[in-house]
Amino acid sequence: MASLPQLALEATRLQGKVALITGGARGIGACMARLFSRHGAKVVIADIRDQQGQAVCNDIGSKYASYVHCDVTKESDVETAVNTAIFKHQKLDILVNNAFIINEAKPSIVDNEVTEFERILSVNLTGPFLGTKHAAKVMIPERKGSIINVGSVCSSVGGVATHAYTSSKHGLVGLTKNGAAELGKFGIRVNCVSPYFVANVAAKDFFQLDDEGCSSVYSNLEGIYLQEEDVAQAALYLASDESRYISGHNLAIDGGFTSINPIFGLFSRSK
Repeated sequence: MASLPQLALEATRLQGKVALITGGARGIGACMARLFSRHGAKVVIADIRDQQGQAVCNDIGSKYASYVHCDVTKESDVETAVNTAIFKHQKLDILVNNAFIINEAKPSIVDNEVTEFERILSVNLTGPFLGTKHAAKVMIPERKGSIINVGSVCSSVGGVATHAYTSSKHGLVGLTKNGAAELGKFGIRVNCVSPYFVANVAAKDFFQLDDEGCSSVYSNLEGIYLQEEDVAQAALYLASDESRYISGHNLAIDGGFTSINPIFGLFSRSK
C-alpha cells in the first residue's frame, strides 16, 4: 500500500492541468476522465451521449469535471468543445482523441459499402484530425501541450477487425507522427496509445462474446487481462510531465501481441 507522501505525490501528476477527452461518456474515455481528475486535472468530457456524459461528470464532481455535447465529425462541435475548455479554465493542456466507432463485422470486402467505410473514417480519423487542429490553435501560443490519440492493435497489424476500423487506426498513427513532426517546434507532444482486447461493452458487442468468451481470448501475457484502467494509466503517463520528451510514439498496451508470432517459431504456442 502506498504511503501518504507517495499518495500526495501521485495526486500532483496532473495538478493544475486541463484535459479535454472526446468519447469520455463511457468505456476507456470515462475511465481516463476519472483517473485524470484523481490526479488533479480539470476534465472536460466531450461526447454525443449526453446523459451518460453528464452522469460521469456528476460522479467525478463539478469541481473537476464538466460536459459538452460534441460530434467529432462536425468541426463546429469540436471547435466549441475546445473553446468550452478555454472559457471554463482559460487554457487547454491535454487533448485525448478517444471517440471512435466500429462497424458491423463483414469479413468479405465485397460485402462492405463505401458509405460505411467513410463513416468509420469520419469518426475515427477525421475526428482526431479536427481535435488536433483546434487543440493546436490554443496550444501553439502557450508553446506546450500533450495530444494523445487512442489507437488499437489494429494500428499496426491486420486481421483483427474490419477493413474500415483497421484502416482508420493505421491512419491515426500517421496523423500522430505528422502531428508530432509539425508541433514539436511549439513544445507540443503528440502520441498514441494502442490497446489490445479490453472486455468492455464495445468489444463484447463487436466480437459477440460473453464474460466466459472474453476470458478465453488469446493473450501472449498470461495471467493478466487488459483493463480499461491500464489504458488510462498509459494515457496518464503521456499526459503528465513525466513523459516530457516523448513524442511521435505509438505505445502498444498489448502484452506483446503485436511483437510476436504465436503460430510459428521457437516459442510457438500452436503445438
